Amino acid sequence: MPFEGALKELEAIVSRLEQGEVDLEDSIALYERGQLLKAHCEKKLKSAEGRLEKIVMGAAGPEVGEPMETA
Repeated sequence: MPFEGALKELEAIVSRLEQGEVDLEDSIALYERGQLLKAHCEKKLKSAEGRLEKIVMGAAGPEVGEPMETA
C-alpha cells in the first residue's frame, strides 16, 4: 500500500474515533487497524529518509574537514 493511501485511511480512522459515535468493538478494531497503518507509514518514511541520505551523501561526497578513508 502506498504511503499516501495508508495515511489517508489512518486519517479517516482517527476522524471516526474522535467523533465518538463508534461502538466499543468497532473502536477496538479501528484502533488496531490504525496501529498497523501507523507502523506501515513509519516504515515507509524511514525507508524514504534512508534513500534521501544516500542521494545527498552521494552527491555531496564527504563533508569538508572529514578525513578521507585510506585502504
